[in-house]
Amino acid sequence: MDQTNETRDQATTGWETELRGRDMLCFSHDWGGDPLSKTHVMRLLAADNRILWVNSIGYRAPSASTRDLRRAFQKLTAALQPVREVEKNIFVLNPIAIPAFGPQAQVVNRELLKLQIKLAMRRLGFKRPINWTFNPAAGILAGELGEEQLFYYCVDEYTVFDGVATDSMADIERRLLRRADLVICSATRLYDRKKLDNPRTVLVRHGVNYAHFRKATLPETVVPDEVKDLPRPVIGYFGLMGKDWIDIDLMVHVAQHFSSGSMVLLGKVTTDVSRLSALPNVHLLGRKEFSELPAYSKGFDVAILPFPISEVTLHANPLKVREYLAAGLPVVSTPIPEVEVLGLCRIAGEKEQFAREIEAALAEKGDRAARSERMKDQTWAGRVDEIRRHVAALRHR
Repeated sequence: MDQTNETRDQATTGWETELRGRDMLCFSHDWGGDPLSKTHVMRLLAADNRILWVNSIGYRAPSASTRDLRRAFQKLTAALQPVREVEKNIFVLNPIAIPAFGPQAQVVNRELLKLQIKLAMRRLGFKRPINWTFNPAAGILAGELGEEQLFYYCVDEYTVFDGVATDSMADIERRLLRRADLVICSATRLYDRKKLDNPRTVLVRHGVNYAHFRKATLPETVVPDEVKDLPRPVIGYFGLMGKDWIDIDLMVHVAQHFSSGSMVLLGKVTTDVSRLSALPNVHLLGRKEFSELPAYSKGFDVAILPFPISEVTLHANPLKVREYLAAGLPVVSTPIPEVEVLGLCRIAGEKEQFAREIEAALAEKGDRAARSERMKDQTWAGRVDEIRRHVAALRHR
């Protein structure tokens, strides 16, 4: 056996023992929102580790809007609560931070956050933690918490988000990238950019809670009353409806094209959707619990991903597409690279073409259980095992 093969074999031996029996920090979005990639990964790791989940410290400069003021008040109120165990081995801390990213604010935030997190770690008896940073704004703390290892799990190109202090955030993220022991990217475009600052960068695409969404194919799953008697076809979408994430013009065109059918939209709304809500066949049903999504999915005839094309979405890997597919649904999407690479969805760039692809998907029919089956090997547990292999390989670099 040559030395290269021997090293490769050593790197893949014993990976199963990685990331077990450890204390871990997780800098992410606020606990309690819709389960995102970090939620799925941390829940699986919590089976064998203890997690201190640090709620979002923010990566956008706040405005004077009612929504931002309300969120600031909620943050201050939450910070008065003690660290609590929300699920077995997952402890949530609500930190206070200054919502600014200039040099002076970074210094103040670093010391303020460090104090809060170290106090929580002391109370929990955390030692030599592994730092999982999903939120690049937390890069100001990288290496400051006595962590044994630092992993940056990058799922978006945050520097191009609307409202982000681009230069400051880019500097914070660059320092984080260079200090990280491992950078995990969920999309090829992210991988191609981040590896320029850290050669220990790997691509691990998103997984799916297959067992959960497969329920949409089961006879015993009941379609909710809000959907079951709507005129068909039912064109469905679930997820955040924000400026970066939905193309209103495209959705209006689709709704009007299928005027005798129905468009069902589930999720939190953070942008103006008045042009959609004015259409009689568009049904905005609000945010639904994750547990309810398979039942609603069963009531859809086709699912859509109406992302506008931008630097934000071109670097994204939308979780909902794998969830739609695991629910057995045909999917029509705008040309997002991480959707195209799946090879399982219809892709359309123009409004008219998008409507035609929906028509083709509806005509195709197909076995929902068989479509769902294609996702059975793309579980989150499998993705966590991928990460364990990459962590094991660090010893042999």
